[in-house]
This record gives sequence, C-alpha cells and structure tokens, in this order.
Amino acid sequence: MTNTTAITDTPVITSQQLLSNWQEHRRLSRKVLAAFPEKELFEFSIGGMRTYNLLAGEMIGLASGGINGVATGKWETTPQLDYFNRDTQLKTKAELLEAWDEVTEQIDILWPQIPAGRFSETDKAFGMYENTITDSIRYFIDNEIHHRAQGYVYLRALGIEPPAFWDRS
Repeated sequence: MTNTTAITDTPVITSQQLLSNWQEHRRLSRKVLAAFPEKELFEFSIGGMRTYNLLAGEMIGLASGGINGVATGKWETTPQLDYFNRDTQLKTKAELLEAWDEVTEQIDILWPQIPAGRFSETDKAFGMYENTITDSIRYFIDNEIHHRAQGYVYLRALGIEPPAFWDRS
C-alpha cells in the first residue's frame, strides 16, 4: 500500500516555540558551565579538544553575534563576547556566566524585533555561511548541543555528575 498523503508547507512550530527551544537548551548549557570547577574550566581537556572555557566562549559569541545578525543583519557582537578575539576572552568562570546571562537577555530582547518574513530569508551568517535564517538558528542550537556534550564528557572524566540531559528548566 502506498501512502499518498500530500506534503504541505504547513509550519510545525512557531517562532515563539523555536525561541523557547533555544532558551531551554541555553538553560541546560548554563548548568553544565556552572558545574565546572574554576581551574578545570580553563585547563582540562581530553584528546586535543579545546578547554571548556573556549567552547563556552564560542557558544556565547555565536549566540550573541547570531541573534544580532538575525534581528539586524549585522553579524557581530561586542568585543568581550567575540570568541575569535583572543585578547578579549573572558578570564573567569564568573565572567563566563555573566556573559552567558547577558546573551540570554539579548536574545529575549532582539527576538520580538525579528520580522516574521525574516525567518525564511537567506543570509550569509557572519559573512560566510549562507543559509535561511531558520536554518542558521537551528545551527546555533546544534552547535551548542555539540559543545555541551563535550562538557558532559569532561565533567564525567573529572568525576563530576553532569546535569540531567533532559532537564532544560
């Protein structure tokens, strides 16, 4: 028997649901960052992977520059959140957590400013990665999940129980 159900372009989630999904992942990723001891956050790595402070810095910079690009078309962030700039990297766990919270607020402020049609537009994120805005946002989320998983590996190797992977509250 062949399924002849027509595929439609009916949206399956709203922009608000996409934002909620992203912010839920950000809450869990923040818990992972907070679980690291200060010293290991900046020094511990396995198998040549970057230390978690650098991974967290990437997540912070990507989310900040990403939401700015999505909302304004300017794919940039402030110097202290620019993970490509080694001179301005955040130096303490407290600074990383503060920056994380700042970007969370930035997302909440800029998201309502995104015109509905923008989500289906194609743009070059950071001048390099051409995609639809929705797919770029999905990439930001996927990138964060990937790096958070590295954090889980690090925490377990350090003998620290990571936050439950399903607890995005």
